Amino acid sequence: MKWSWKIGELAGISIYLHGTFLILLAWIGLVHFFRGDDFTDALHGLVFLASLFGIIVLHELGHALAARRYGIPTRDITLLPIGGVARLERMPDDPKQEFVVALAGPAVNVVLAVLCFLGVILLVGLGQLQGTLETGLEELRFVAEDTESLASLSSLPLVGAHFLAKLLVVNIVLIVFNLLPAFPMDGGRVLRAVLAMRMDYVRATQIAASVGQAMALGFGFLGLMSNPFLVFIALFVWMGAASEASMVQMRDALGGIPVSRAMVTEFKSVTPDDTLQEVAAHVLTGFQQDFPVVERGQLVGVLTRNDLFRALAESGGGRRVEEVMQREFQRAEPSEMLAGAFLRLQECDCHALPVVQGDAIVGFIDMENVGEFIAIRSALADRCARQTH
Repeated sequence: MKWSWKIGELAGISIYLHGTFLILLAWIGLVHFFRGDDFTDALHGLVFLASLFGIIVLHELGHALAARRYGIPTRDITLLPIGGVARLERMPDDPKQEFVVALAGPAVNVVLAVLCFLGVILLVGLGQLQGTLETGLEELRFVAEDTESLASLSSLPLVGAHFLAKLLVVNIVLIVFNLLPAFPMDGGRVLRAVLAMRMDYVRATQIAASVGQAMALGFGFLGLMSNPFLVFIALFVWMGAASEASMVQMRDALGGIPVSRAMVTEFKSVTPDDTLQEVAAHVLTGFQQDFPVVERGQLVGVLTRNDLFRALAESGGGRRVEEVMQREFQRAEPSEMLAGAFLRLQECDCHALPVVQGDAIVGFIDMENVGEFIAIRSALADRCARQTH
């Protein structure tokens, strides 16, 4: 993600902190400041928050290591104010594997909850266990009621049974919350995996997404009545469910189709010696946004629209293409499946993929072209269906 900084690495997976997380830290510090708390209280609140997000990192690491077991690497884990995101290269195609990967995160919280529970027992004994847990729960109750909730969590010591009791309750809350069947959260993915064992994957995704959006409406209503943070979660669930359902439908529509069926074969190429002013003229007179850079019949680079506009703004149109073009870029082959090329097109920092046969470019594939291809196929399928009936 943009505006993220690498803060470490676990099990070979990079951990990033998103810039918006700093806003959360600053907010907690300001709450303590305006309440008149001393530096120690503010520090305690920040340390507890760091502990909370440490738990979230371990949760996401559980997903990543489970996916690694099935040969699916994880690009990175990013910490956001609303939690963590583990970017897997792809979700497992086998529903049973997705089931395991989805449950791996909450399973980490179960282990942590057991460890915290045992720690509380060792520190206070069974006789005082209930009172200690009630105190920890009372502290965390402010999360749902107090706008200063995260800052209020610092009132108990950072060490000892009370602190472990708070962490125990946090893990229990994370287990319950993540297992809600609100797709694309963990529970929603578990639901999708179970449904996919009994029906078509696309249909299972549609049902899981519908359930997730219904729960998002519930979150939004409760948020308007009590805690505005639930409204934010509702938006995340609603948009995530709609986006992933759309993505699965698109992948299904592209299945079994080679790139050669959908690629653009009429395009404009440029040479390394062309000036940026000349390329800008091509942008104004045509529909292309990215340009293949060809030298003596071979593809040597790609000039993207963003790179072109950035260079024009910095130094004008007199520079040559070879000074600005990308020499490392994604490419596709005419015989490969369109679904795979589409996935790479989404993941790369580019608008289009050159289609190469040998060293020669034979076409281009971009998002708009894929969308038009699917629209044409859908229109033809609707016509055939009407004729059949």
